[in-house]
Amino acid sequence: MFAFARTAKQVAARIFVLFSIAWVAACEPIPVSNGMGGGMRVDPTKPVTVALLVPGGSGVESDSFLASNLENAARMAIADLQGVQIDLRVYNTGASPEQAATVATQAVNDGAKIILGPLYAEAANAAGIAVADRGVNVLAFSNNASIAGNNVFVLGPTFDNTANRLVSYAGTKGIQNFSIVHGDDLQGAVGRDAIANAVRNGGKTVGSVQSYPMTQQGIISAAGPIANSIRSSGSQAVFLTGGVNADLPLIATALPEQGIDPTMTQYIGLTRWDVAPQALALPGLQGGIFAMPDTQMISLFESRYAAAYGENPHPLAGLAFDGIAAIGALLAQGNPEALSVAGLTQSQGFQGTQGVFRLLPNGTNQRALAIAQIQNNQVVILEPAPRSFAGLGF
Repeated sequence: MFAFARTAKQVAARIFVLFSIAWVAACEPIPVSNGMGGGMRVDPTKPVTVALLVPGGSGVESDSFLASNLENAARMAIADLQGVQIDLRVYNTGASPEQAATVATQAVNDGAKIILGPLYAEAANAAGIAVADRGVNVLAFSNNASIAGNNVFVLGPTFDNTANRLVSYAGTKGIQNFSIVHGDDLQGAVGRDAIANAVRNGGKTVGSVQSYPMTQQGIISAAGPIANSIRSSGSQAVFLTGGVNADLPLIATALPEQGIDPTMTQYIGLTRWDVAPQALALPGLQGGIFAMPDTQMISLFESRYAAAYGENPHPLAGLAFDGIAAIGALLAQGNPEALSVAGLTQSQGFQGTQGVFRLLPNGTNQRALAIAQIQNNQVVILEPAPRSFAGLGF
Protein backbone atom coordinates (compact mmCIF):
# COMPACT_ATOMS: atom_id res chain seq x y z
CA MET A 1 0.00 0.00 0.00
CA PHE A 2 2.77 2.46 0.90
CA ALA A 3 6.22 2.94 -0.61
CA PHE A 4 8.29 4.01 2.37
CA ALA A 5 11.73 5.57 2.38
CA ARG A 6 14.59 3.93 4.31
CA THR A 7 13.41 5.16 7.68
CA ALA A 8 11.46 3.74 10.60
CA LYS A 9 8.43 3.97 8.34
CA GLN A 10 9.82 1.05 6.35
CA VAL A 11 8.43 -1.47 8.83
CA ALA A 12 5.21 -1.47 6.87
CA ALA A 13 7.01 -3.15 3.99
CA ARG A 14 6.89 -6.48 5.83
CA ILE A 15 3.35 -7.83 5.60
CA PHE A 16 2.36 -9.29 8.89
CA VAL A 17 0.00 -12.16 8.34
CA LEU A 18 -1.81 -12.26 11.65
CA PHE A 19 -3.35 -8.83 11.34
CA SER A 20 -4.13 -8.96 7.65
CA ILE A 21 -6.17 -12.13 8.08
CA ALA A 22 -7.83 -11.01 11.28
CA TRP A 23 -10.03 -8.46 9.52
CA VAL A 24 -11.94 -10.99 7.44
CA ALA A 25 -14.67 -8.67 6.19
CA ALA A 26 -13.74 -7.34 2.78
CA CYS A 27 -17.10 -5.67 2.28
CA GLU A 28 -20.29 -4.92 4.12
CA PRO A 29 -22.33 -8.01 5.07
CA ILE A 30 -26.08 -8.37 4.86
CA PRO A 31 -27.57 -7.25 8.20
CA VAL A 32 -29.03 -9.89 10.49
CA SER A 33 -31.67 -9.07 13.07
CA ASN A 34 -30.64 -9.14 16.73
CA GLY A 35 -33.46 -11.38 17.91
CA MET A 36 -31.73 -14.45 19.30
CA GLY A 37 -32.36 -17.95 17.99
CA GLY A 38 -33.00 -20.92 20.22
CA GLY A 39 -30.71 -23.79 19.32
CA MET A 40 -31.20 -27.51 18.69
CA ARG A 41 -31.89 -29.93 21.52
CA VAL A 42 -29.34 -32.71 21.80
CA ASP A 43 -28.88 -36.04 23.54
CA PRO A 44 -25.49 -35.58 25.27
CA THR A 45 -25.21 -39.33 25.84
CA LYS A 46 -24.98 -39.98 22.09
CA PRO A 47 -22.68 -38.63 19.36
CA VAL A 48 -23.62 -35.06 18.47
CA THR A 49 -23.18 -34.01 14.86
CA VAL A 50 -21.21 -30.80 14.42
CA ALA A 51 -20.72 -29.23 10.98
CA LEU A 52 -17.38 -27.57 10.28
CA LEU A 53 -17.57 -25.10 7.40
CA VAL A 54 -14.11 -24.29 5.98
CA PRO A 55 -12.97 -22.09 3.08
CA GLY A 56 -11.81 -25.01 0.93
CA GLY A 57 -12.79 -25.31 -2.70
CA SER A 58 -12.20 -21.66 -3.58
CA GLY A 59 -9.19 -22.43 -5.76
CA VAL A 60 -7.01 -20.21 -3.57
CA GLU A 61 -4.05 -22.03 -2.05
CA SER A 62 -4.13 -20.04 1.19
CA ASP A 63 -7.80 -20.93 1.68
CA SER A 64 -7.04 -24.62 1.20
CA PHE A 65 -4.19 -24.44 3.71
CA LEU A 66 -6.41 -22.71 6.25
CA ALA A 67 -9.22 -25.19 5.64
CA SER A 68 -6.96 -28.14 6.46
CA ASN A 69 -5.60 -26.35 9.54
CA LEU A 70 -9.08 -25.61 10.85
CA GLU A 71 -10.05 -29.25 10.45
CA ASN A 72 -6.83 -30.42 12.10
CA ALA A 73 -7.38 -28.13 15.08
CA ALA A 74 -10.99 -29.22 15.44
CA ARG A 75 -10.02 -32.89 15.47
CA MET A 76 -7.26 -32.18 17.97
CA ALA A 77 -9.86 -30.61 20.27
CA ILE A 78 -12.21 -33.57 19.82
CA ALA A 79 -9.43 -35.91 20.93
CA ASP A 80 -9.18 -33.96 24.18
CA LEU A 81 -12.84 -34.41 25.11
CA GLN A 82 -13.72 -36.74 27.95
CA GLY A 83 -17.11 -38.45 28.01
CA VAL A 84 -18.36 -36.51 24.97
CA GLN A 85 -18.74 -37.82 21.43
CA ILE A 86 -18.72 -35.43 18.48
CA ASP A 87 -19.44 -36.55 14.92
CA LEU A 88 -17.58 -33.92 12.90
CA ARG A 89 -18.76 -33.35 9.33
CA VAL A 90 -16.61 -31.05 7.17
CA TYR A 91 -18.03 -28.94 4.33
CA ASN A 92 -16.25 -26.62 1.89
CA THR A 93 -17.81 -23.19 1.42
CA GLY A 94 -15.70 -22.22 -1.59
CA ALA A 95 -15.49 -18.51 -2.28
CA SER A 96 -19.14 -17.51 -2.32
CA PRO A 97 -21.79 -16.75 0.32
CA GLU A 98 -24.25 -18.69 -1.83
CA GLN A 99 -22.21 -21.88 -1.48
CA ALA A 100 -21.89 -21.26 2.25
CA ALA A 101 -25.67 -21.04 2.52
CA THR A 102 -26.08 -24.20 0.46
CA VAL A 103 -23.67 -26.31 2.49
CA ALA A 104 -25.07 -24.97 5.77
CA THR A 105 -28.50 -26.17 4.72
CA GLN A 106 -27.03 -29.50 3.64
CA ALA A 107 -25.25 -29.84 6.99
CA VAL A 108 -28.50 -29.40 8.91
CA ASN A 109 -30.21 -31.88 6.59
CA ASP A 110 -27.38 -34.27 7.47
CA GLY A 111 -28.17 -33.89 11.15
CA ALA A 112 -25.89 -31.09 12.33
CA LYS A 113 -26.97 -29.63 15.66
CA ILE A 114 -24.61 -26.66 15.45
CA ILE A 115 -22.36 -25.13 12.78
CA LEU A 116 -18.74 -24.16 13.39
CA GLY A 117 -17.52 -21.64 10.79
CA PRO A 118 -17.42 -20.37 8.14
CA LEU A 119 -14.60 -17.82 8.03
CA TYR A 120 -15.51 -14.84 5.89
CA ALA A 121 -18.17 -12.45 7.15
CA GLU A 122 -20.51 -12.61 4.17
CA ALA A 123 -20.29 -16.40 4.08
CA ALA A 124 -21.01 -16.64 7.82
CA ASN A 125 -23.91 -14.23 7.47
CA ALA A 126 -25.38 -16.23 4.59
CA ALA A 127 -24.98 -19.52 6.47
CA GLY A 128 -26.72 -18.07 9.51
CA ILE A 129 -29.67 -16.82 7.50
CA ALA A 130 -29.97 -20.16 5.68
CA VAL A 131 -30.43 -22.17 8.89
CA ALA A 132 -32.05 -19.59 11.18
CA ASP A 133 -35.53 -21.04 10.80
CA ARG A 134 -34.15 -24.52 11.58
CA GLY A 135 -33.11 -23.45 15.08
CA VAL A 136 -29.39 -24.05 14.46
CA ASN A 137 -26.75 -21.72 15.89
CA VAL A 138 -23.61 -20.76 13.97
CA LEU A 139 -20.22 -20.16 15.62
CA ALA A 140 -18.45 -18.24 12.85
CA PHE A 141 -14.70 -17.70 12.63
CA SER A 142 -15.25 -14.08 11.59
CA ASN A 143 -14.36 -11.12 13.81
CA ASN A 144 -16.91 -8.83 12.17
CA ALA A 145 -19.35 -7.83 14.91
CA SER A 146 -21.82 -6.43 12.38
CA ILE A 147 -22.93 -9.97 11.42
CA ALA A 148 -23.37 -11.07 15.04
CA GLY A 149 -26.87 -11.62 16.37
CA ASN A 150 -29.88 -13.83 15.78
CA ASN A 151 -28.31 -17.32 15.49
CA VAL A 152 -24.82 -16.14 14.52
CA PHE A 153 -21.96 -15.81 17.03
CA VAL A 154 -18.47 -14.60 16.06
CA LEU A 155 -15.46 -16.34 17.57
CA GLY A 156 -12.80 -14.01 16.17
CA PRO A 157 -11.28 -11.25 18.35
CA THR A 158 -13.29 -8.05 17.95
CA PHE A 159 -12.29 -4.41 18.02
CA ASP A 160 -15.05 -3.79 20.57
CA ASN A 161 -13.49 -6.21 23.05
CA THR A 162 -10.03 -4.73 22.58
CA ALA A 163 -11.23 -1.14 22.87
CA ASN A 164 -13.19 -1.89 26.05
CA ARG A 165 -10.16 -3.49 27.69
CA LEU A 166 -7.83 -0.63 26.80
CA VAL A 167 -10.23 2.15 27.78
CA SER A 168 -10.89 0.43 31.10
CA TYR A 169 -7.16 0.15 31.81
CA ALA A 170 -6.47 3.73 30.75
CA GLY A 171 -9.20 4.89 33.12
CA THR A 172 -7.35 3.32 36.04
CA LYS A 173 -4.42 5.57 35.12
CA GLY A 174 -6.55 8.69 35.23
CA ILE A 175 -7.08 9.10 31.49
CA GLN A 176 -10.50 10.58 30.80
CA ASN A 177 -10.16 12.34 27.43
CA PHE A 178 -9.27 10.41 24.27
CA SER A 179 -8.57 11.48 20.70
CA ILE A 180 -9.28 8.91 17.99
CA VAL A 181 -7.08 8.85 14.89
CA HIS A 182 -8.05 6.42 12.14
CA GLY A 183 -7.57 5.58 8.48
CA ASP A 184 -10.40 6.39 6.10
CA ASP A 185 -11.04 2.76 5.13
CA LEU A 186 -13.45 0.13 6.46
CA GLN A 187 -11.06 -1.10 9.14
CA GLY A 188 -10.48 2.44 10.34
CA ALA A 189 -14.19 3.22 10.45
CA VAL A 190 -15.04 0.07 12.40
CA GLY A 191 -12.14 0.70 14.76
CA ARG A 192 -13.19 4.32 15.25
CA ASP A 193 -16.71 3.30 16.21
CA ALA A 194 -15.48 0.59 18.58
CA ILE A 195 -13.21 3.05 20.38
CA ALA A 196 -15.85 5.79 20.55
CA ASN A 197 -18.40 3.37 21.99
CA ALA A 198 -15.93 2.06 24.56
CA VAL A 199 -14.97 5.59 25.65
CA ARG A 200 -18.56 6.80 25.96
CA ASN A 201 -19.82 3.62 27.59
CA GLY A 202 -17.00 3.97 30.10
CA GLY A 203 -18.19 7.46 31.04
CA LYS A 204 -15.21 9.16 29.45
CA THR A 205 -14.81 11.83 26.76
CA VAL A 206 -14.02 11.63 23.06
CA GLY A 207 -11.97 14.79 22.63
CA SER A 208 -11.57 14.62 18.87
CA VAL A 209 -11.96 12.22 15.96
CA GLN A 210 -9.64 12.66 13.00
CA SER A 211 -9.03 10.56 9.88
CA TYR A 212 -6.34 10.38 7.24
CA PRO A 213 -6.17 9.01 3.67
CA MET A 214 -4.61 5.58 3.28
CA THR A 215 -1.65 6.85 1.27
CA GLN A 216 1.82 7.89 2.33
CA GLN A 217 1.42 11.48 1.22
CA GLY A 218 -2.10 11.64 2.59
CA ILE A 219 -0.94 10.68 6.08
CA ILE A 220 1.96 13.11 6.01
CA SER A 221 -0.31 15.94 4.88
CA ALA A 222 -2.99 15.15 7.46
CA ALA A 223 -0.60 14.83 10.41
CA GLY A 224 -0.36 18.57 11.12
CA PRO A 225 -4.11 19.26 11.29
CA ILE A 226 -4.62 16.06 13.31
CA ALA A 227 -1.98 17.14 15.82
CA ASN A 228 -3.59 20.57 16.13
CA SER A 229 -6.96 18.95 16.83
CA ILE A 230 -5.46 16.69 19.51
CA ARG A 231 -3.87 19.67 21.25
CA SER A 232 -7.00 21.82 21.11
CA SER A 233 -9.15 18.98 22.49
CA GLY A 234 -7.02 18.62 25.62
CA SER A 235 -6.84 14.87 25.09
CA GLN A 236 -4.64 12.84 27.40
CA ALA A 237 -4.41 9.90 25.01
CA VAL A 238 -4.33 9.23 21.27
CA PHE A 239 -6.06 6.01 20.21
CA LEU A 240 -4.75 4.69 16.87
CA THR A 241 -6.54 2.15 14.66
CA GLY A 242 -3.65 1.58 12.25
CA GLY A 243 -2.01 -1.78 11.60
CA VAL A 244 1.73 -2.38 11.57
CA ASN A 245 1.57 -3.74 8.02
CA ALA A 246 0.06 -0.53 6.68
CA ASP A 247 -0.65 2.88 8.17
CA LEU A 248 0.62 2.61 11.75
CA PRO A 249 4.34 3.22 11.06
CA LEU A 250 3.62 6.46 9.21
CA ILE A 251 1.06 7.94 11.58
CA ALA A 252 3.06 6.89 14.67
CA THR A 253 6.06 8.70 13.20
CA ALA A 254 4.27 11.74 11.82
CA LEU A 255 2.33 12.71 14.97
CA PRO A 256 5.41 12.92 17.24
CA GLU A 257 7.11 14.94 14.51
CA GLN A 258 4.14 17.33 14.75
CA GLY A 259 4.61 17.75 18.49
CA ILE A 260 2.37 15.06 20.00
CA ASP A 261 5.03 13.83 22.41
CA PRO A 262 4.60 10.17 23.50
CA THR A 263 6.09 11.06 26.88
CA MET A 264 3.30 13.57 27.48
CA THR A 265 0.37 12.00 25.61
CA GLN A 266 -0.45 8.31 25.97
CA TYR A 267 -0.47 6.49 22.63
CA ILE A 268 -2.86 3.51 22.55
CA GLY A 269 -3.12 0.90 19.78
CA LEU A 270 -6.26 -0.97 18.75
CA THR A 271 -4.19 -3.55 16.84
CA ARG A 272 -1.36 -5.86 17.88
CA TRP A 273 1.94 -3.98 17.83
CA ASP A 274 4.08 -6.94 18.83
CA VAL A 275 3.67 -9.09 15.74
CA ALA A 276 6.18 -7.12 13.64
CA PRO A 277 9.47 -6.74 15.56
CA GLN A 278 10.44 -3.69 13.50
CA ALA A 279 7.47 -1.76 14.86
CA LEU A 280 8.90 -1.95 18.36
CA ALA A 281 11.63 0.46 17.33
CA LEU A 282 9.27 3.21 16.17
CA PRO A 283 9.90 6.30 18.34
CA GLY A 284 6.21 7.17 18.40
CA LEU A 285 5.29 3.83 19.94
CA GLN A 286 7.74 3.98 22.86
CA GLY A 287 5.63 4.01 26.00
CA GLY A 288 2.52 3.17 23.99
CA ILE A 289 0.11 0.50 25.14
CA PHE A 290 -1.91 -2.16 23.32
CA ALA A 291 -3.77 -5.34 24.18
CA MET A 292 -2.74 -8.91 23.45
CA PRO A 293 -3.99 -12.40 24.30
CA ASP A 294 -2.43 -14.89 26.67
CA THR A 295 0.75 -15.79 24.79
CA GLN A 296 1.48 -18.77 27.04
CA MET A 297 -1.77 -20.37 25.94
CA ILE A 298 -1.02 -19.60 22.29
CA SER A 299 2.44 -21.19 22.59
CA LEU A 300 0.96 -24.30 24.20
CA PHE A 301 -1.53 -24.74 21.36
CA GLU A 302 1.09 -24.13 18.67
CA SER A 303 3.47 -26.65 20.25
CA ARG A 304 0.77 -29.30 20.48
CA TYR A 305 -0.36 -28.69 16.91
CA ALA A 306 3.20 -28.88 15.56
CA ALA A 307 3.81 -32.12 17.45
CA ALA A 308 0.62 -33.63 16.03
CA TYR A 309 0.84 -32.42 12.43
CA GLY A 310 4.50 -31.63 11.83
CA GLU A 311 4.09 -27.93 11.07
CA ASN A 312 3.04 -24.74 12.79
CA PRO A 313 -0.67 -23.91 12.66
CA HIS A 314 -2.23 -21.09 10.70
CA PRO A 315 -2.87 -18.16 13.09
CA LEU A 316 -6.63 -18.70 12.79
CA ALA A 317 -6.60 -22.47 13.36
CA GLY A 318 -7.10 -22.00 17.09
CA LEU A 319 -10.62 -20.68 16.50
CA ALA A 320 -11.74 -24.14 15.40
CA PHE A 321 -10.16 -25.65 18.51
CA ASP A 322 -11.96 -23.04 20.64
CA GLY A 323 -15.31 -23.81 19.04
CA ILE A 324 -15.03 -27.54 19.64
CA ALA A 325 -13.73 -27.01 23.17
CA ALA A 326 -16.74 -24.85 23.97
CA ILE A 327 -19.20 -27.28 22.43
CA GLY A 328 -17.58 -30.19 24.23
CA ALA A 329 -17.60 -28.40 27.59
CA LEU A 330 -21.29 -27.66 27.22
CA LEU A 331 -22.21 -31.20 26.17
CA ALA A 332 -20.26 -32.58 29.13
CA GLN A 333 -22.76 -30.89 31.43
CA GLY A 334 -25.41 -33.34 30.19
CA ASN A 335 -27.92 -30.63 29.36
CA PRO A 336 -30.16 -31.24 26.32
CA GLU A 337 -30.23 -27.45 25.85
CA ALA A 338 -26.42 -27.24 25.85
CA LEU A 339 -26.29 -25.74 22.35
CA SER A 340 -29.06 -23.22 22.92
CA VAL A 341 -28.32 -19.52 23.19
CA ALA A 342 -28.58 -19.78 26.98
CA GLY A 343 -26.04 -22.59 27.01
CA LEU A 344 -23.62 -20.94 24.61
CA THR A 345 -23.65 -17.68 26.57
CA GLN A 346 -22.87 -19.12 30.01
CA SER A 347 -21.16 -16.44 32.05
CA GLN A 348 -18.12 -18.44 33.15
CA GLY A 349 -17.03 -18.89 29.53
CA PHE A 350 -14.55 -21.39 28.16
CA GLN A 351 -10.83 -22.05 28.06
CA GLY A 352 -9.47 -21.38 24.59
CA THR A 353 -6.21 -21.36 22.70
CA GLN A 354 -5.67 -17.66 23.47
CA GLY A 355 -7.03 -17.71 27.00
CA VAL A 356 -10.52 -17.59 28.43
CA PHE A 357 -13.40 -16.35 26.31
CA ARG A 358 -17.16 -16.22 26.43
CA LEU A 359 -19.95 -15.66 23.95
CA LEU A 360 -22.30 -12.76 24.59
CA PRO A 361 -26.07 -12.61 24.03
CA ASN A 362 -25.60 -10.09 21.21
CA GLY A 363 -23.55 -12.66 19.25
CA THR A 364 -20.14 -11.12 19.89
CA ASN A 365 -17.54 -12.39 22.32
CA GLN A 366 -15.35 -11.30 25.18
CA ARG A 367 -11.76 -12.53 25.32
CA ALA A 368 -9.30 -12.07 28.15
CA LEU A 369 -6.51 -9.72 27.11
CA ALA A 370 -3.25 -8.58 28.62
CA ILE A 371 -2.15 -4.94 28.63
CA ALA A 372 1.28 -4.53 27.05
CA GLN A 373 3.60 -1.56 26.66
CA ILE A 374 6.60 -0.92 24.44
CA GLN A 375 9.59 0.00 26.59
CA ASN A 376 13.08 0.38 25.11
CA ASN A 377 12.01 -1.41 21.91
CA GLN A 378 10.64 -4.38 23.86
CA VAL A 379 7.18 -5.58 24.87
CA VAL A 380 6.51 -5.46 28.61
CA ILE A 381 3.32 -6.87 30.12
CA LEU A 382 1.74 -4.34 32.48
CA GLU A 383 -1.28 -6.47 33.34
CA PRO A 384 -1.49 -10.17 32.45
CA ALA A 385 -4.54 -11.58 30.73
CA PRO A 386 -7.08 -12.69 33.36
CA ARG A 387 -7.48 -16.46 33.66
CA SER A 388 -11.17 -16.23 34.54
CA PHE A 389 -14.04 -13.79 34.17
CA ALA A 390 -13.93 -13.07 37.87
CA GLY A 391 -10.43 -11.69 37.41
CA LEU A 392 -8.77 -8.43 36.60
CA GLY A 393 -10.23 -6.35 33.80
CA PHE A 394 -13.81 -7.71 33.75
